[in-house]
Amino acid sequence: MWGIVLLFIGGVLLLENFHIIDFYWRNVWRFWPIFLIIAGVNILFNRNKSQIGGIVSIAILVVTLGVLFYKGQQAPESKRWADVNIEDSVDFDNNDTEHLSFSHPFTDSVSTKTVLNVSGGGTSFDLKGSTDSLITADVEKRGGTFSLQTEKTDSITTVNFKMKGNSKWNMGDGGNDVKMKLNIKPTWEIHMNMGAGEVNFDLSQYKVRAFNFDGGAAALDIKIGELLPITDVNVKTGVADVKIKIPSNSGCRIKTKTGLSSKDFTGFTKLEDGTYETPNYKASAKKIFINLDGGLSSFEVNRY
Repeated sequence: MWGIVLLFIGGVLLLENFHIIDFYWRNVWRFWPIFLIIAGVNILFNRNKSQIGGIVSIAILVVTLGVLFYKGQQAPESKRWADVNIEDSVDFDNNDTEHLSFSHPFTDSVSTKTVLNVSGGGTSFDLKGSTDSLITADVEKRGGTFSLQTEKTDSITTVNFKMKGNSKWNMGDGGNDVKMKLNIKPTWEIHMNMGAGEVNFDLSQYKVRAFNFDGGAAALDIKIGELLPITDVNVKTGVADVKIKIPSNSGCRIKTKTGLSSKDFTGFTKLEDGTYETPNYKASAKKIFINLDGGLSSFEVNRY
């Protein structure tokens, strides 16, 4: 039975790679408990070693995968990674929100290199635009506790923006919303650690030396600039929808460890060692190095 599941996943990914179908994994993700039921049925029939039972189990699996294949090709109404249906009997008061504002001033004594650590689940993070402060964050809080802490050494300033506790997270209606802005003068190193949630970062006007993301069921959309000679992008996910935009003038190399994930690297050339490079990689004075590590995710890298 698990062989059939792997054939199904591999077939879908292959059809996607050849642009024969558009498959939205977010549509089928919410049906994952079905596989627990199928596994239980299979175990029961295997105990009796019934040939008819085995045929019934496989038939149920094939029908289920057929339904998922149909559902997966329907364009989702929501742009979010997963769309969870909430029963009418469950009432989330989406108006029960609290507005919070965080900021830390920027001074000439602030270190040239600044490390930003962001953590939190059930949260939508947006970063766009600049600020005269070192960092600002406007939060629409529906759950959990947020904090902003800054530490400074002789050469590095570290900013920790954390969310702790549980959030009333519903991908359809949203959870916590965080809108951030950074100062464009420092050189930034950004680390994000989160579970479920969304990240939409426009980093094109910032000097970003490194962007590291470690997440679970997340949607990640980032835009990298070309203000530094070298930029490192490292993404590690479980089930996620990852989109990365890079400037066409910069040379880029991609290394992948993606398991059953789908990949779309338009404008890249695949080398014999399995890496991907842009045609101008060797000649370009500015380079972007991308490392992708994911289980069942969708990775897309585009040049602008």
